[in-house]
Amino acid sequence: MRFGILGPLDVRAPGGTPLDPGGPRPRALLTLLLLEAGRTVPAERLIDGLYGDEPPAGAANALQSQVSRLRKRLSLDIEATPAGYRLAVGPDDVDVHRFERLAAEGERAFTAGDPSQASALLGEALGLWRGPALADLPAAFGSRLDEIRLTTAQTRIEAELALGSGGGLVPGLRELIAAHPLSERLYGQLMRALHADGRPAEALAVYAEARRVLAHELGADPSAELSALHLELLRGREPARGRGVPAQLTRFVGRADELSRIDALLAGARLVTLTGPGGAGKTRLAAEAARDRADVCWAELAPLTGGEQVPYALLAALGVREGFRGPQGDPVERLIDALEGREVLLVLDNCEHLVDEAARTAGVLLGACPGLRILATSREALGITGEAMCPVPPLAAGPAARLFMDRAAAVRPDADLHARVETVHGICEALDGLPLAIELAAARLRTLTVDELADRLGDRFRLLSRGDRTKAPRHRTLRAVVEWSWELLDEEERDLARRMAVFAGGSSGGATLAAVEAVCGVPYPEDLLASLTEKSFLEAAGGRYRMLQTIRAFCAEHLADEGELSGLRDAHAAYFRGLAAQAEPYLRGGGQLPRLAALGAERDNLSAALRHLVGADPRAALRLMADLSWFWRLRGLHGSHVPLARELLAALGDEPPEDLAEEFVLCVINTVAGDGNDPREPQRLARAEAVLASRDHALRRPFVVVLWSVAYGPQYAVKERVRRQVGEAPWGLALLDVGLGFQEWFAGRPVTSEEHFERALAGFRATGDRWGMANCLDPLGMFADWRGDRERALALLDEGLAHVAALEAPEETADLLHRRACVLLHQGQLRDAAHHFTRSAAMARAAAVPDKVASARRGLGDVARIGGDTEHARVHYEAALELCAANWFSVGETVRTLIGLGRVALAASRPDEARDWFEQGLALCDGPTRALELADAAEALASVARDPREAAVLLGAGAGLRGLALAGDPDVAPVEERIRAALTPETYEKAFEEGRAMRSAAVSRP
Repeated sequence: MRFGILGPLDVRAPGGTPLDPGGPRPRALLTLLLLEAGRTVPAERLIDGLYGDEPPAGAANALQSQVSRLRKRLSLDIEATPAGYRLAVGPDDVDVHRFERLAAEGERAFTAGDPSQASALLGEALGLWRGPALADLPAAFGSRLDEIRLTTAQTRIEAELALGSGGGLVPGLRELIAAHPLSERLYGQLMRALHADGRPAEALAVYAEARRVLAHELGADPSAELSALHLELLRGREPARGRGVPAQLTRFVGRADELSRIDALLAGARLVTLTGPGGAGKTRLAAEAARDRADVCWAELAPLTGGEQVPYALLAALGVREGFRGPQGDPVERLIDALEGREVLLVLDNCEHLVDEAARTAGVLLGACPGLRILATSREALGITGEAMCPVPPLAAGPAARLFMDRAAAVRPDADLHARVETVHGICEALDGLPLAIELAAARLRTLTVDELADRLGDRFRLLSRGDRTKAPRHRTLRAVVEWSWELLDEEERDLARRMAVFAGGSSGGATLAAVEAVCGVPYPEDLLASLTEKSFLEAAGGRYRMLQTIRAFCAEHLADEGELSGLRDAHAAYFRGLAAQAEPYLRGGGQLPRLAALGAERDNLSAALRHLVGADPRAALRLMADLSWFWRLRGLHGSHVPLARELLAALGDEPPEDLAEEFVLCVINTVAGDGNDPREPQRLARAEAVLASRDHALRRPFVVVLWSVAYGPQYAVKERVRRQVGEAPWGLALLDVGLGFQEWFAGRPVTSEEHFERALAGFRATGDRWGMANCLDPLGMFADWRGDRERALALLDEGLAHVAALEAPEETADLLHRRACVLLHQGQLRDAAHHFTRSAAMARAAAVPDKVASARRGLGDVARIGGDTEHARVHYEAALELCAANWFSVGETVRTLIGLGRVALAASRPDEARDWFEQGLALCDGPTRALELADAAEALASVARDPREAAVLLGAGAGLRGLALAGDPDVAPVEERIRAALTPETYEKAFEEGRAMRSAAVSRP
């Protein structure tokens, strides 16, 4: 089948027969699916497109019905997925995707200097349009495509102008200007077309029209480029079209923000310098920024070996020839004569090795030629008054991956890298997002697979040693790029650069001024750091100095010997041990936010110090790990340190070192991954339990109790020993109340539990600990929800979310979002609940907590089921079961998920299957800490009980096990209403109270 949406929806059978999708809503639905042909479209996006801001009640159910009817009417393959719906058609079967492909190919052909091929491809792309795009959707949906259409049309006109066309373009250009009266590019193209057609007077009149329209509509004058074109035409000269800008052989990727910034800077400054490390893409960015300007001169300075050559290189770039008798007069004066009266952009590429002479020449020319603007590229600034700096950072993750895949497609067209996007992102991150390094890496896919490439990046200088032979030697290999910068440093700068290689790379690597001074042993290093930054060997931001990984690896190679490296690592570890030890006591009070920020900024350095100490000094490593353990938990980082903790434990052996018992227990806790893959885990936990049990006094680190209960489970009850271990300090007493609160909650005594959490909240407020407050507000919000006080529940949870947002604690954020989603679900706000569950899943996934991801997926299943979409509900429940890990948290989650599957079966009128699911959940509730799961199972079994009185007993058992009956629960309330209708009030109350008294015994009689 063929589909057209560049105009009114057009559906054609394989033989060309038109097909009717139906009324406006099916047409809109099919258009939305075709926009993402072959990809899943989220249900929320489809609902928004069909109904706008006010979807009807049961919109998910209505969407499912619409999809079903569309399937049947057109025999379409529309697949339901956990995330939404997917129309199984190829992109080339839909005109909009053919248009975007042809437009991109045409742009590439034009950039590569083939205007004939570009014109053909772009003309074919534009010929697919039959009217306004996405005519069956609101106008806002088509705005992006309209912009692409305009850009495609303009590029095709450029190609035709390059081929010598003129008069034939004029009618189409006038139509485009009528539709886009503020587009200066179109006015310029019309002026050039009229000039090429021998109509110069009309071309000048177009400029007058553009100036009038811009003044009336925007209160602005024409741009410098349009004014320069007008001046060229007045002089009777052929309009300049980006002459001097080197032709590029590859597609330009990303850098939209940088291009906009360069345009803005050039509008206000006459000298703009692009700075950045070698390989960052300064030259290519300059070429793209200069390409469409009216009068451009490009001067390449890299091949020059002496400063005296700079003016002569500029003369050659301007096309100023020497006389027969050789050079005549001062070259700078001749440059001034050549530039006099011109509105020209002069590009000085690669100034860093001749920066003084380039700066002197540029300063003289700017002072003498008011129409001159200069765009320079350099690894350090020229240092001229009025210079505007534009740093060129590495590519962000998305553009870096696109660049890699674009260049890889040229050498391995058969490689489907979209299926390996995570690996591609990893490669680009390892290469610091440097465009040159990414291009060199992509070229190696001629002989390597993407996995082989990723595995070999540890030796990046050898791997990326074969580049484009057409490029200058300094850009053929990664090593040559860095060596070019290295040679520009003096000996003191090189010495500090070598030493700074000891600091970690990565987003939280680098060093503060204090760290550089302490670790590198260089007193007062401010001037050297400033110089290295100016030469793009370091990046400076927020008081930190950071090296790109590529530069760091190069500097590490230049350390004198292993002894120097070992000494630096010892100094580095000592400094960061002190930093962690100083911060640790403040992580449990009002000063926790600045200390968390300080540790977060040094996260990679702290990990590097710990890795070094595990091998060099295990006792010191144990202390550092203990100092970091609470920080890791608050920031959701503990999972990434499991292998290192296991390595440290192996180095220490089974017995804790003297006076380090608490630190030993924390190390054991940090080895627990919760994945069930380590058979030694139970033995370690048993040994650590014995060590902790021997501590019958206040602990130096009372948070050990929290982390132990998380790792070991709720069977670690609050006993007298634990009371003594938390001590008498306010934080420990508040923590004790939290433990007692959970204990009472699991025992089905919510009133007492709530009292403990209220007291704990007051205690944590007194200490200023946001983590403690959030962990009290979560259960307090739940109790309010159970009683039906939903507004109070949301207020409590919102306060908790504010605290965890300040802490940047992903695991606690996931918990509170999940709890808030449950409240919204009970209020009937299904879309908001689904949004919260989705966010909770994302936060839990980021924190590597699979049981909480499972909980969120189960919540999404509840939303879908209550909204009537049982198909998606089942998908979510099954995904939740797969995610449940082998730890104590997952038993409860598994029980609730099995109950959800039972309710799906019940909604489909399959009560026997539902009962089977409920009984499977009941069978897992086999311990004293499972009262809450038993309560859920009892209430679920009540919905399939054959005898109304037995159902009332089960509802009573649920309330008894939980300690109260849930108010307004969307699953329990209808069952209660049905049972009350089947029994007399006296019979119901008597049976309910019988169940409440029997508690767990009642559940065993479904």
